[in-house]
Amino acid sequence: MIHIIDTEHPWDVYSINSGHTEVISCLEWDQSGSKLLSADGDGQIKCWAMSDHLVNSWECLHCSSLDGDPIVALSWLHNGVKLALHSGSTNFGEKFSRVKFSPSLTLFGGKPMEGWLAVTVSGLVSVSLLKPGGALLTASESLCRLRGRVALADIAFTGGATSWWQRPMEVAPRPYSSTRLIVEKERPQDFDLVVVSVVSEKCRIDTELLPSLFLRCTTDPLRREKYPTVLLCASHQSGSIVECWSLRKEGLPVNNIFQHRSPVVGEKQPTILKWRILTTTSDLERVSSIALPKLPISISNTDLKVASDTKFCPGLGLALAFHDGSIQILHRLSLHTMGVFYGSSSGPRTGDESAIKRQRTGGPSIHFKALQFSWTSLALAGVDNHGKLHMLRVSPSMGQVLEMNTTLRHLLFLLEYCMVTGYDWWDVLLHVQPGMVHNLVEKLHEEYMRQNQALQQVLATRIVAVKASLCKLSAATAARACDFHAKLLLIAISSTFKSLLRPHVLNTPDKSPGDRLTEICAKNIDTDIDKVMINLKTEEFVLDGPPLQSLQQLIQWVGDFVLYLLANLPNQGSLVRPGFGFMRDGASLAMLREMLVMIRIWGLLKPGCLPTFTATSDNQDSMQLLFRLLTRLWLCSREDGPPQDPDESLIDECCLLPSQLLVPGMDWLPLNDGVMVKLQGKTPLRLQFGKPSSAGGGSNGPLEIFTR
Repeated sequence: MIHIIDTEHPWDVYSINSGHTEVISCLEWDQSGSKLLSADGDGQIKCWAMSDHLVNSWECLHCSSLDGDPIVALSWLHNGVKLALHSGSTNFGEKFSRVKFSPSLTLFGGKPMEGWLAVTVSGLVSVSLLKPGGALLTASESLCRLRGRVALADIAFTGGATSWWQRPMEVAPRPYSSTRLIVEKERPQDFDLVVVSVVSEKCRIDTELLPSLFLRCTTDPLRREKYPTVLLCASHQSGSIVECWSLRKEGLPVNNIFQHRSPVVGEKQPTILKWRILTTTSDLERVSSIALPKLPISISNTDLKVASDTKFCPGLGLALAFHDGSIQILHRLSLHTMGVFYGSSSGPRTGDESAIKRQRTGGPSIHFKALQFSWTSLALAGVDNHGKLHMLRVSPSMGQVLEMNTTLRHLLFLLEYCMVTGYDWWDVLLHVQPGMVHNLVEKLHEEYMRQNQALQQVLATRIVAVKASLCKLSAATAARACDFHAKLLLIAISSTFKSLLRPHVLNTPDKSPGDRLTEICAKNIDTDIDKVMINLKTEEFVLDGPPLQSLQQLIQWVGDFVLYLLANLPNQGSLVRPGFGFMRDGASLAMLREMLVMIRIWGLLKPGCLPTFTATSDNQDSMQLLFRLLTRLWLCSREDGPPQDPDESLIDECCLLPSQLLVPGMDWLPLNDGVMVKLQGKTPLRLQFGKPSSAGGGSNGPLEIFTR
């Protein structure tokens, strides 16, 4: 079985009957989180995807098989998207620079090709590619001439269209691609370079054996400032050691006889690939699992100094879980300890105790068998040896006390990164307290307005979604969360309506019917809906009967929402009621005005699609009344003019609306039943699958990872 869990409601579990006949050995999400790979001990690989974008509905899209050959490593091909973190700029293009990182394979126009790469226990590498038509293209190749048993493996990618992997360890020559694996110290670590290409509609795999290395227990202090490219961990019964190595191209020395001859034009010095040890640790407990940060940070000296001065730690640490139940966060450059979490079966240790003499507590030992960082490295998920799932909150400053403004800058920086990349920001919300919500929303809006118009259009819906999730964290801003959710729905309905408009003739000008509708409605400030409608080409709004009738529920929501907003205009000073955010939002009011015009035209074609209102008078033209009042409200908050307060006559007419039309009951507040609010304190929360929790608590241990 495969179990899908929502982090905000972890008691809701959706289980998939995978159809695997052997134990599932690998599970890998794609970068968007909408597809999942599963592989088992019989060589079966399955690709799962959401049905209709629902997290509780999954279907198997593709299958590939290496019969009888267990899968030991699995990875999606890289899509080429990498953004590195910088600081000291207000422009998103400078804050988050796009790293030169080529996709593993590209289609026409440079679009990345989807697919996955697997390594089997017999030393076979298999590649499956998803063609645009939906067909699956597969190929397999031996990693070396003599195939041997591969006990462990891991996969990472270079900046070019190649992938590096190692038996039993993966090489990652980029700092943000470093991978991890626990290996045996006495064995040499072998590496292979794998190049995937498509030739004549067939998948081709080329492999190349790279130099091997033996783990060492020494380090060169002069090279500590260099960034590690490979992380290796050797474990035995009494302890572990972690080493970082780098694969470099060095000049090959030649005999003195050849050094004095005249060099040939264009001749280059011969080179050879060599492994160099960079840093190492000592006196560690026995390691049970390793997790690397997913946040790609810039490693220039300037950026590292800024991160050190501001105590900005996300992405700088890697996590090691030990058999005594503790977890340590080590700096990814120097490998010094940044934070420690002591589990229920471990406790604080003195620094002069040796690994063998450390005292262990009584009772069953609990340790983490698997660890995984979240996208911004502010949360750490792990599974212990008893099958329990744990979620730990990792402080952005590793427990160092910061000023409130500095903390807000750190959280704002990560929220902007998630907004630009599209990653989930749930782990950032773990560190937002109710008193921070208002400042974060305002500062996020200020940074958004500083961007150019094109980027604002791309991020228009993402920033609304981020604001909505922030406002749900505080009872004082719950009504604003309703407004942001309503705005998301409004944008979706408007985009759907405009996408149905088609030009009457093929040789149309540059502007689409939807753009012309927006332009005409912005210029025509008439309060009569019929006079605005006359300036439009009604033939562009002609739709067939069934599609038009299927929109009636969305049309009804638009009509009810406009009526609700206008009826609550006299209460515009109430921040705790939903709808307040729309009273001065000229763009949203203009969007509603455009949709009323479209609905008016469609009502002439098919009266059954019009919204229904309960009026006190039979001759009441409800659409005309709502459009007139909405236009007057829109004129007070137009973007091309100074904002004005609604005049007394408009407020008086809105006060009379409840006596003319039945106002729908849309005055609701969101039900915040997730774990986010319960985790705002420092008390651990214990949950059980299938049973929602109404209160937290149950343990006195720290939930957050602090500095030693």
